[in-house]
Amino acid sequence: MSASKSRSAGKSVKAAKTAKKVKTAKAAKPAKAVKAKKPAKIAKVTKKATASKATKKSASAKTTKPRVLVKEKIAQSGIDLLKKEFSVDVRLDMDQAQLKKEIKNYNAIIIRSSTRMTKEIIEAADQLKVIGRAGIGVDNVDVKAATKKGVIVANAPQSNIVAAAEHTIGLLLAQSRNIPQANASLKAGKWERSSFGGVELADKVLGVIGFGRIGVLVAQRARGLKMKVVAYDPYVSAARFAELGVEGADKIDDLYKQADFITVHLPKSPETLGFVDEAAFRKMKKGVRIINCARGGIVKEEALVKALKSGKVAGAAIDVFVKEPPVGNPLLDFDSVIATPHLGASTIEAQDRAGTIIAEQVAAALNNQFVSNAVNIAPVSPEEMNVVSPFLPLCEQLGRLITEIADGPLESFDITYQGALADYNTKLLTVAFFKGALEGRVEDTVNYVNAEGIAEERGIQVTESKKRQAVDFTNVITVVSSDKRGKLTVGGTTIGPKHRPRFVKIYRHDIDIEPGQYMAFFRYDDVPGMIGRVGTLLGSRGINIANMNVGRKKREGKAVMSVTLDKPIPTEVLKEIKAEPGFDDITFITFA
Repeated sequence: MSASKSRSAGKSVKAAKTAKKVKTAKAAKPAKAVKAKKPAKIAKVTKKATASKATKKSASAKTTKPRVLVKEKIAQSGIDLLKKEFSVDVRLDMDQAQLKKEIKNYNAIIIRSSTRMTKEIIEAADQLKVIGRAGIGVDNVDVKAATKKGVIVANAPQSNIVAAAEHTIGLLLAQSRNIPQANASLKAGKWERSSFGGVELADKVLGVIGFGRIGVLVAQRARGLKMKVVAYDPYVSAARFAELGVEGADKIDDLYKQADFITVHLPKSPETLGFVDEAAFRKMKKGVRIINCARGGIVKEEALVKALKSGKVAGAAIDVFVKEPPVGNPLLDFDSVIATPHLGASTIEAQDRAGTIIAEQVAAALNNQFVSNAVNIAPVSPEEMNVVSPFLPLCEQLGRLITEIADGPLESFDITYQGALADYNTKLLTVAFFKGALEGRVEDTVNYVNAEGIAEERGIQVTESKKRQAVDFTNVITVVSSDKRGKLTVGGTTIGPKHRPRFVKIYRHDIDIEPGQYMAFFRYDDVPGMIGRVGTLLGSRGINIANMNVGRKKREGKAVMSVTLDKPIPTEVLKEIKAEPGFDDITFITFA
């Protein structure tokens, strides 16, 4: 007996393929969703005195309001919203020591970026239900500790997207017409009209690297200026690009060759640090102009300095730096560089919006309602969570695995849940798959709450199927897609009372191996000596193979070897193995 349903969020997702993969965060077990408790039934009381006492106690409990600590400044509208229902203390002068001492008295806290919600402070918060971050990043919150304690962590991820997009356009215009330089010259008593000739934006090509929410807003505004927009994001479908009137670049080099201006809107991760480097600048048009309002370090600062000196880059507008404030940064020495002190989110509206949004999130948490911006929980009943939670890390790994091993774009995913899992709501498992496939590849922090929405924005099409019967295993999760070489499959299960994960399918072959922190997958001709060559090459570099499994469909055909290792394989070793006769492909992945 089987049941299937289609969960479509557009038409396709493209998976970028890299020689060496980066480390992703291990999926933390989401805290149980907070559900409103039904009032307990009160037993019938026969003695009037006892009934009266119970009634007074009940009335007293109803009048006790949850307490909210506003630790950093937010919009007054947000404070007013909270005061309608809760007791609010605004304590902007409280230091970390005082916070640790007094946090036990509060049910909620609202912070920005200065306050550090450490493990010690969270552990001291006996009554805390929610931490509200009035902004995007939660780097200053120990989310793992909060999750373990059952504290919701919520942020305001869309509060500054308009501000960031508009600041990008402002820097684009300022750079094209030399506005800051001309302003400074005029105020210095000079009249140098001929020195500040600019260029028009109409009919120029704007390259947008990273096509998330901010990238989309920038593209829309640039098209209003009659610019041609070319965007690169391997996790956005061709249909989504076409819908927005934007040309999607299959390769980043295609964008570099065309763009007169390039703006970066990538998330900061090990994979994106130094994304625009020396090699990238060499591929760009001479006279290109660069804008970075995303994160410091995505445009490699040393490489940009060299490109400015050589004339390859005509100018740059930078809002973010590796080290802030950027004291002594050589980029500030160039007249052709416009620099602002991390102002992307610094608008009255963005700050007000962040305060109001986080107040709404905190109110929802305290009222036991769904918290849409929670970064560490998902709305699943405790009963279902007990069943599906052991499979969450596996689904994340499968999402990561299939996007990493794919040769070219993946147009759709078919996920099949077989076995006892088919009797339960598997929505959270599909969300976990989205999280694994998207984490570290989009500008937002991907979590169990927003992963599905991000997937929808990027045009991912997923079909879920359920089958009560499973062959060989009690439960099996299989994901099928198609890449340039044809059908692509990954699958997994869990083993034993501790639900240890196992990969049981890879590429187009059956395997059986427990995932490890460092894994490599080899596709090669099934002829004698291939396994030995891999072992010899790795051993000569001091890389020990912990576990190995080989799968094949027929003799002397193609085979796949999966290995777990004690340490990473350097890029040069991967290249050396791939250069050996008979090897089709090698993918190295680091799982946390």
